[in-house]
Amino acid sequence: MTGRHISPNMALDQLVAQRRAEGADIVHLGFGESGLPVLPALVERLTAGAGRNGYGPVAGSAEVRAAAAGYFARRKLPTDPAQIIVAPGSKPLLMALQQVLPGDLLLPAPAWNTYAPQAGLAGKAVVRVPVPVSCGGVPDPTVLREAVHRARDAGLRPGVMLLTLPDNPTGTLAAPELVRELCAVAEEEELVIVSDEIYRDLVHDPAQPFLSPAEVLPGRTIVLTGLSKSLALGGWRIGAARFPTGSWGNGIRDRVAGYASEVWSTLAGPMQEVAAYAFAEPPELREHLAASARLHGTVARAVHAIVVGSGAKCRAPQAGFYLYPDYEPLRERLAAHGVTDSELLQCRLLDRAGIAVLAGHHMGDDPLALRARIATSKLYGETTDEQWQALTSDDPVALPHIAGQLSAVDKRLRVLTGTP
Repeated sequence: MTGRHISPNMALDQLVAQRRAEGADIVHLGFGESGLPVLPALVERLTAGAGRNGYGPVAGSAEVRAAAAGYFARRKLPTDPAQIIVAPGSKPLLMALQQVLPGDLLLPAPAWNTYAPQAGLAGKAVVRVPVPVSCGGVPDPTVLREAVHRARDAGLRPGVMLLTLPDNPTGTLAAPELVRELCAVAEEEELVIVSDEIYRDLVHDPAQPFLSPAEVLPGRTIVLTGLSKSLALGGWRIGAARFPTGSWGNGIRDRVAGYASEVWSTLAGPMQEVAAYAFAEPPELREHLAASARLHGTVARAVHAIVVGSGAKCRAPQAGFYLYPDYEPLRERLAAHGVTDSELLQCRLLDRAGIAVLAGHHMGDDPLALRARIATSKLYGETTDEQWQALTSDDPVALPHIAGQLSAVDKRLRVLTGTP
């Protein structure tokens, strides 16, 4: 990995913008942006923090670290502010961890398309482990141990296991018993766990159990989160990391802080103002977050029904705004249209059906598989007014601007797949 090529999801988003500017009619299901308006209280905090033009501490101010510690504590992870580092997004934190943690990377297949390139930039090998049939986001524990041993026999040094809870690209959440099995393997094989929990607050069913590996293996787990997805602040770039207590955790935290001091210095002062408010989770923010999760779930389920109706196999969505359909049942039919692998599936959907998706091979999946990631979050509206309507509606899929997009997806998929 040389870093010469732009990330495939960013490249696709730019391509869709270019095609639309040229007059193309494209339904954009290829980019994982939250697609929601900004809560006005967050804008107020950004404005209030505009005068904070000093650098400040590398790890973040005492206020923002205390707020982030409280955020984790409310999620069954008692946390001291000293365990927290905030940064301009979770991506820099992931990159810093790739640089400072020893050992090669164990990664689910498929997984978010940024993990593997970052490992390559850090000089690490990537060992892919298939996900369980029932969900994505985590390696299958029945084959994980074998993969670790094979990698060591091949001269690699597997040392870090990256989990995504809930998952991008499948929109599913690993069950607590599965997380416990993986933690047991990590402990036996002396692996560090990096748990990317940026979609944690977007679980569709509030009653669905969520177990962080940091609850099971606190001394070997680093947890990441951010505000890009839950509060639709992708462009504001706010992320946070929680490190274990003890000498090992403190050492990794200090090394990440050292890396940060040379790369991004600190999270921008105005964003720390926003983060302190957001991580404190006042009532109006919790209400907004709950409404967002409901909307994501409603629209994702509607698109799931369309995708299954078009002939694909697809896990039901549980969190966030992603689906991961598999068109293997229609392989012969799609081959007649020249679609024989995931890259061609992405190209034909864009060029012939006017639907943008992200091909599975970009996320480490089998290039010959007919799988792709669908992001449903850009269906909420093109304008802020439309997005607020979606967020506050009792039946968002009945709104004309959303219903029209859903109808277009249904018709275009059926035309391409030949499904009546």
